[in-house]
Amino acid sequence: MDQYQLTTLKNGLKLITVPMPQVESVAVMVAVAAGSRNETKQVNGLFHFIEHMAFKGTKKRPAAIDIASEVDGVGGLSNAFTDKEMTAYHLKLASKHTELAFDIISDMLTNSLYKEEEIEKERGVIIEELNLYEDTPMRRVQEVFIKLLYGDNPMGWDIGGEKENIRRIKRNDFLDFQEKFYFAQNMVVMAAGNLNQKKIEQLTQKYLGGFRRTGRKVTKKVILSQNLPKIKLVTKKTEQAHFCLGVPGVALAHPKRFAVGVLASILGGGMSSRLWHEIRGKRGLAYYVSTLPEFYTDSGFLMTQSGVRLKKIEEAIKVVLAEFQDLTKKKVSQKELNKAKEYLKGGMILALEDSMQVATRYAYQALLEEKMRTPQEAIKLIDKVTTEDVLQAAQELFQQKNLNLAIIGPYKDKKRFQKLLKV
Repeated sequence: MDQYQLTTLKNGLKLITVPMPQVESVAVMVAVAAGSRNETKQVNGLFHFIEHMAFKGTKKRPAAIDIASEVDGVGGLSNAFTDKEMTAYHLKLASKHTELAFDIISDMLTNSLYKEEEIEKERGVIIEELNLYEDTPMRRVQEVFIKLLYGDNPMGWDIGGEKENIRRIKRNDFLDFQEKFYFAQNMVVMAAGNLNQKKIEQLTQKYLGGFRRTGRKVTKKVILSQNLPKIKLVTKKTEQAHFCLGVPGVALAHPKRFAVGVLASILGGGMSSRLWHEIRGKRGLAYYVSTLPEFYTDSGFLMTQSGVRLKKIEEAIKVVLAEFQDLTKKKVSQKELNKAKEYLKGGMILALEDSMQVATRYAYQALLEEKMRTPQEAIKLIDKVTTEDVLQAAQELFQQKNLNLAIIGPYKDKKRFQKLLKV
């Protein structure tokens, strides 16, 4: 498994390198500890918009086609993503073209033109992206759930923003937020793959060593608290009902984080998990069902999601609630615990074969977690989880007052589902 090396430049910029000699490529990523949770209501969606505009032209590469042509010309892959707490720009290409990756990413981060005509064109692109998500209930229901859980604050707002916001964001907004959040101590550079340590350090200094040390980052703390179960019904004509049922969870640094991860694996972490067996295998109610935990710097949640037959939605919800309740009453068997642990560890090991996955993993840790962990260290923490740990986690999370249910489907009666929310 991979071992990382951490180097800090004079301006405070962190560089993390993970050698993977078994591959011929290298993944280069620059990540910023800033995302939609750092936005104001007026410019919600701005960080995602900034990410888009990075590919629309720089001083060195004035048009989007110039950037794309250079990447395509070496058979590389370029992309970016925006999350609640992080934005990242990355390139993956043959290791002999490593310098080009640093050149292009640094150019996008420091020399984006933000041409007015390109901003106007990209508004339309982003609005169509939002329309796509609106027409994809399997994805949209997650956003509905998160807004229900967090309410009207930055953690509850959609990462992509609202269409009205996208239409009114101005060029100065891009410049202002880059000035506030894109600074060395708020960023990390990742390189994973077939690499030369000394060369990577030289390239990082050459292309990114000029970033200013500090900025004006502001992050408002969010604490999840609720006293009653909550439900959000989005009435929409669909052929399948999609729902998310979940509870507030724990933060990244919480001592029970790994127990919550194992708990989620037991519930819906694979084709032999409890909910997959009960909802799909045994009853044939759905094509997909899964349970996933999400961990942020100061909060988190555990959520089960499924798309089910329209007439069977109540049955599916009852099955999920029954499994929640069962896990609060008795310990899981050692056999089931071991299987859930191996599922988590196996997924981690498989992900480590992809240099981009490796880069993403370490970027999140370096920017958002209090401690860097190698995969070996994470595996040891998973192995330490006991049946008692899982029971305690279930008892703390699966309380009736903590339940949140989001539904997208052709239903109009919210009370029909409210009466189900009991554990």
